[in-house]
Amino acid sequence: MNRNRSRPPGVIIPEIPYADINEAADWLCRAFGFKKRLQIGNHRFQLVFGDSSVIAVEGNDTNPSCSIWIGVDDVDSLYEQARAMGAEIIRAPADYPFGERQCTVRDIGGHRWTFSQTIADVDPSSWGGILFG
Repeated sequence: MNRNRSRPPGVIIPEIPYADINEAADWLCRAFGFKKRLQIGNHRFQLVFGDSSVIAVEGNDTNPSCSIWIGVDDVDSLYEQARAMGAEIIRAPADYPFGERQCTVRDIGGHRWTFSQTIADVDPSSWGGILFG
């Protein structure tokens, strides 16, 4: 897998919704020992613990489920495979300014999966991210 400074460490990364991501990020750091890695606007925080990550995302109490983020080598092939198996398409593969090509699908249980392929090493400050440490 290619390197990208905008991407958190790990291959499988849960995205956990919180009503207040700033409060959640601070609490997770103090309570569980996570470290802030990257803040993206006011809607998302990448947090690391060892060589793994979680992403705190803006959410609410009406939809408390999390989604799963998975790093892959070929997002287009995986997208076609998921589509052929009947996955609901939320977002078709697209390139993003933070150096990832991603797609998002919903599985047969209603869970969201985002598959992400690194396509460039991008400095987070170039797209508005705030890198910690």
